[in-house]
Amino acid sequence: MARVLDLDPATYQAHAIHGPGRTWAETNCYSDVIIELLHGMGFEPVAALAFTLTIDLDVDQWTFFKFHPADVEDLYALGIYELAPWLPLAQHVEQHVAAGRPVLVELDSFFLPDTAGTAYKLEHVKSTVAVNAIDLQAGSMDYFHNQGFHHVGGQDFADVFQTGGLAHPRMLPPYIEFVKPLPRAQPLRGPALVEGSLQVLKRQLRRVPPVCPFGPFAAKLQADSGWLQTQDLAVFHAYSFATLRQYGACFELAATYLQWLEDQGVQLSPAPRLALTDISTRTKALQFKLARSMMRKRPLDLSSLGELAQGWDAAMDELVRRFA
Repeated sequence: MARVLDLDPATYQAHAIHGPGRTWAETNCYSDVIIELLHGMGFEPVAALAFTLTIDLDVDQWTFFKFHPADVEDLYALGIYELAPWLPLAQHVEQHVAAGRPVLVELDSFFLPDTAGTAYKLEHVKSTVAVNAIDLQAGSMDYFHNQGFHHVGGQDFADVFQTGGLAHPRMLPPYIEFVKPLPRAQPLRGPALVEGSLQVLKRQLRRVPPVCPFGPFAAKLQADSGWLQTQDLAVFHAYSFATLRQYGACFELAATYLQWLEDQGVQLSPAPRLALTDISTRTKALQFKLARSMMRKRPLDLSSLGELAQGWDAAMDELVRRFA
């Protein structure tokens, strides 16, 4: 078996971000997998979460927030590079894992047992995993995905990698990346990690939207609400994932980041953290209200978005004034 880290799915302990007590158990597939990969490698992923402060309403969805490669390089001395496939997918994965490089690859959750109850054997959904170990001969793989570290084997392994041949001749290869240490850099630890994280924060705050995105989002949600009431539950889930869940989960991570800075001794007012936490928890409630509005064909009360806007303005004004 080719393996990067000596980890066992049966005993692996997920990061606290994926532990009990969180408002959003999962964020999005890419951010979740990087959190667990960095954690599995012995790093503190929270130090790189400054990017969560910068999301915006991007026309028809909120920013699909992802770790910035430059931040990962600066803090953990790890490079993330695209892999150009020309061999069967499983062979590429095996070769890079054998070279000590975890592979980030989009796979079909229909064949990933850790998604039981949501997508496994129910729905074909692409999702990013980080492969830590793979054995082509035995047909098995250990991988980071969503909230933890998992194993797949047998027919599911054969199906997820299409080892018996492509499902159809026009099937396109997935997007693939690999992670490798920078040869002339060292990961930051202790006080140096905190200082490095503050430098990343200053850089990321330049990306904060100049106008609060909750005003445009309120107008969009109001315009979409009538149409949503004519759609089925699948459309609601897709819409909610691209909007409410994206910014709700993201701002919970942002609050976690600010809490980490406070815990490291950075003199920071708790007001921005509390405002972002409030946005996250209120959005969870708004998600349920939107679902009920669709089912009952009733107008959705959007007054809470005005309060979210006030919280966002106050939090970003203070952070930009302090650090940017």
